[in-house]
Amino acid sequence: MPEDSIMADVIIIGAGAAGLICAIEAGKRNRSILVLDHSGTAGTKIRVSGGGRCNFTNINMDHTHYLSNNPHFCKSALARFSPHDFIEMLDKHGIEYYEKEAGQMFCKKSSKEILVMLKSECKEYGVKMILNCRIESAKKKKQFAITTDKGIFESESLVIATGGLSYPNLGATDIGHRLARQFGLNVTPLRPALTPIKFSKPDRKAFGELSGISITAIVSCNDVHFRGDILFTHRGLSGPAILQSSSYWNKGDTISINLLPGMDAYEFLISKRKSRTEMKNLLSGHLPSRFAEKWCEMNMKSKPLCQYNEKELRQAAYKLNNWEIAPEGVDGYKAAEVTRGGVDTDELSSQTMEAKKAHGLYFAGEVVDVIGQLGGYNLHWAWASGFVAGQYV
Repeated sequence: MPEDSIMADVIIIGAGAAGLICAIEAGKRNRSILVLDHSGTAGTKIRVSGGGRCNFTNINMDHTHYLSNNPHFCKSALARFSPHDFIEMLDKHGIEYYEKEAGQMFCKKSSKEILVMLKSECKEYGVKMILNCRIESAKKKKQFAITTDKGIFESESLVIATGGLSYPNLGATDIGHRLARQFGLNVTPLRPALTPIKFSKPDRKAFGELSGISITAIVSCNDVHFRGDILFTHRGLSGPAILQSSSYWNKGDTISINLLPGMDAYEFLISKRKSRTEMKNLLSGHLPSRFAEKWCEMNMKSKPLCQYNEKELRQAAYKLNNWEIAPEGVDGYKAAEVTRGGVDTDELSSQTMEAKKAHGLYFAGEVVDVIGQLGGYNLHWAWASGFVAGQYV
């Protein structure tokens, strides 16, 4: 049976990171808050973040770690809600944390502690939450009216914090983008990001047998470079450096991989040119032997170094420092960490997250055309954008 209709100052659609932090901040301003979510539990993506330990922020925070059609849009929110602001909340609740690498901050115990903290803060500020609530439509006359399978709810302000399309197994939908379009807002093209890439058919045939092999490399795409592990799969490449690059890859682009990072391959090979060691065996000292053998098979016949001329060594060196692949595509939303694209930042105020065309309508988190790199940046964007919206709703 539908619940009785509720009137609130603020309705927030989405009980994820952005929605919950927005609810807390608005609640501190004595606004009456109602959070609606189609899932049966709040914060499902928070729970799985960081392998269950929640990579909740990164202390090396700045706008250069974010990708958007407007690279400056995220600056205001990031400046007003810092990693230390979130850490203060953890300290208040006695949650232990640690820095892993490159500024990545994790819970020592479990991501569930973050959820308990957020729910406790929501309770403290009188936030009401209705889960298993399917949104059917939203419109505005004098007030916003949200029609759901549990009744019609009305509010002065409406926040869309529904996330993107990644993690469909956790219930991700396009409801936020549909609502944005319904209110006349532009949504930029959507696609999976922070996701593995798929080899072209010839490369899949050639390299598929290397599935499970990992190499530390520098991956470059569209003038952006990432150093880290790449992992061969049956279908293509994964691993942190590949996931990072996938966000910057567009159909038709090539990806360049430096297989010997920190090493000038030409100088290295020239220094060994009198050696009777075979090329594949020499490379096996720096790369997995199965890959070294396959690389020689694909690029040049393996023979003793002393039998190559300078031109051949120069060509080999170039390919070692610049292995170029033309991916067939990227994996879908099931494998993606985030969704590239979303509500056009030109439609929103970076100071308030309010829609310029619809007074009282706000967007926060991944539903907006802002994504971060790996390492806690996406969760922090959720906290920061939700915090900012919570100051104005």
